[in-house]
Amino acid sequence: MYRFLLTPRWWGINVFMLLAIPFCVFMGSWQLGRFEDRVQTSRDADKQVEAAKTEAARPLAELLPVDKSTSGNQAVATGRYADQLLVPDRDVDDKQGFYVLTMLKTADGRALPVVRGWLPGKADPAKAPAPPTGEVTVTGALQASESPGSNGVSAVGGLPEGQTGAISAASLVNLVPYKLYDAWITLAVADSGMTAVPATAPQDTGLDLKAFQNLGYIGEWFVFAGFVLFMWFRLLRREAEFARDAELGLVPDAEPTPAPAGADTAADRTPVA
Repeated sequence: MYRFLLTPRWWGINVFMLLAIPFCVFMGSWQLGRFEDRVQTSRDADKQVEAAKTEAARPLAELLPVDKSTSGNQAVATGRYADQLLVPDRDVDDKQGFYVLTMLKTADGRALPVVRGWLPGKADPAKAPAPPTGEVTVTGALQASESPGSNGVSAVGGLPEGQTGAISAASLVNLVPYKLYDAWITLAVADSGMTAVPATAPQDTGLDLKAFQNLGYIGEWFVFAGFVLFMWFRLLRREAEFARDAELGLVPDAEPTPAPAGADTAADRTPVA
């Protein structure tokens, strides 16, 4: 009854199944490995941020450029505060407010964006305390420039004058009249009664959308494997039932094909007496 498995058609079906199922399992396992790597990377990044809080602060120049190994480290910089901007729609302790961002002009002429603290409510210049005057030395966690639209950073444009959606040299270059460091720091101790903004893990190290996409792909590949196996069994059962019915003579004979219109038949060609 299963002699049909030796036909060329079923050889093709069987080879496809034997290749498709291992491939789907391999791809699902690979996506699982990617997800586990992202989970471990997220844990390592969080540990790095916590460990950096207790490490001795180092000069800013020693930590640049910012990468995953230096992000979150305590940096020290000296200069004079200049322009001040507000960064709206930022959450701290699940409360919405805004950052007070002040440019610290250093001796080399460049400015370092410094988040001096966070205040609740809508961004309002009247609420933001003025920065200290004279030369100051600041200490805070070093952070990489933000990318609009990632890690909760707003990508909305058209903000009022004196506000910026992202803390990055690319976003600030048109707002201040001097060169900027491609980095920023958040003070360990906020100024003037503001709340200190905690350092965050570097980008592409947390459980972001990409991590959950990997998780979704895991399910998809294993579902594909199960679907291939299900369809193979379904085809096998259907073919076996058809072969059994044929052996028992239960398959009806094919109906005769009607002759095309206008075609001559044997009766038409029989001469009339």
